[in-house]
Amino acid sequence: MSSTELPGTRSADTAPAPSPRRAVRVADGEELRSVALPGLTLTVRSRPGVRTGLPPALYVHGLGGSSQNWSALMPLLADLVDGEAVDLPGFGVSPPPDDGNYSVTGHARAVIRLLDASGRGPVHLFGNSLGGAVATRVAAVRPDLVRTLTLVSPALPELRAQRSAWPTALLAVPGVAGLFARLSRDWTAEQRVRGVLALCYGDPGLVTDEGLRHAVEEMERRLELPYFWDAMARSSRGIVDAYTLGGQHGLWRQAERVLAPTLLIYGRRDRLVSYRMARRAAAAFRGSRLLSLPDAGHVAMMEYPETVAAAARELIADHDARHDGS
Repeated sequence: MSSTELPGTRSADTAPAPSPRRAVRVADGEELRSVALPGLTLTVRSRPGVRTGLPPALYVHGLGGSSQNWSALMPLLADLVDGEAVDLPGFGVSPPPDDGNYSVTGHARAVIRLLDASGRGPVHLFGNSLGGAVATRVAAVRPDLVRTLTLVSPALPELRAQRSAWPTALLAVPGVAGLFARLSRDWTAEQRVRGVLALCYGDPGLVTDEGLRHAVEEMERRLELPYFWDAMARSSRGIVDAYTLGGQHGLWRQAERVLAPTLLIYGRRDRLVSYRMARRAAAAFRGSRLLSLPDAGHVAMMEYPETVAAAARELIADHDARHDGS
């Protein structure tokens, strides 16, 4: 349910992403652009494929994250896909949506509108945590937009959440985010980042000194945004609401409707999404593949990008081989 800041629509208006007061890190080979859609503006981080004509991919981050969460994985797949990662509304460099809708459905609608406006679909769709729930909903309601689906620790409903995930869920309670902001106002950005790393990484020691410095800089930038805590609280509330939603709109029911070939990746040291959900997810997504990483936490694509890339390559290559042969 959380991640960290490390290594019917009409046509969109596209422009370079606006320059914030603090610079947003853009790795070599990446580009940022701003896409204006009715009611929202999304920042997209592009990692073009090494040659023209490669199939498109879209990466969707988790709660508290941004498109930067995919910067370690995207170059490893650049010979296979033309990659883009989106900053969900209110996160990264994307401003809040005009309607203030941070529900899973609202985020999914933003992704769908982006894909419809760009004409890039169908895409190889990736999602982590909250982004995994969003990607599941997109794949269920718009199968025409999804070639394959890769989910890293997707935030799908759990009856008994791990105790370590309770603080994140509590952000959904009205007033808690503001209270926490006041109680933690004297915390440094580095203290906050180290706390997030301890929660999200199976082994925080994997983060390099350079990676830590970049994460602290990004945290400093995010804390200056007047809507930071509101976006966190409302998106947390959106996850909790999605967990309680039943019937055909429930996430598990929608997982059963996904037609795209699916890869599920779970870390055994995940403190936010319980590893015990892996078996249920494998049963829900028809014909899915399951990759278990014994030392990974909540953000395997950042902790073990090479391993995640290898599994994704197999999924994409098998899909493309079947498609080319059809």
